[in-house]
Amino acid sequence: WLVLRGQVVIPPLSQNIKSDYRFNHEVTGALLCLAGLDWLNEVTKLSLKSGKTKYNYDPEDPWKGLLRSEILIFGFKHVFTSPSSVDREPKATCSSKAYLHGMKSVTKGSLAYIATNIRFSLSVLSVFLHTDIVMDSENFYHSILDLLEDPNESEEVVDLMMWW
Repeated sequence: WLVLRGQVVIPPLSQNIKSDYRFNHEVTGALLCLAGLDWLNEVTKLSLKSGKTKYNYDPEDPWKGLLRSEILIFGFKHVFTSPSSVDREPKATCSSKAYLHGMKSVTKGSLAYIATNIRFSLSVLSVFLHTDIVMDSENFYHSILDLLEDPNESEEVVDLMMWW
């Protein structure tokens, strides 16, 4: 789901070695490039690879872009409907996870789950453990869920869930 149907990822991504992921690969780098930046610009690429480019958090609008990205949509479809649904031509041979669990829409828990899995996928870690001390995936998941269930954030959460 990283490239259009029928295309191949060049150079190929290793399934067992993550050192060529993130900004170190043309395809994953383009997906992760911050809004407003041009991934095709070599200076931008070098800045992102080196970690010198930081996301500009807007304290006036902290929900701007939060949990609304193409990579999250692709990840959600891949996990909950079927990998082929990312290509817009579903051809699954069995019921989707969403169907099996009675999901009619994206839930707060499923959104936190996908964000956690995408975060892990793009990390250098090769094994997913809920107790890891580097990524602290369990805390990440619960932090997102706590935010989405915070009554003080209900208006923004309704907007987010409608977007999904």
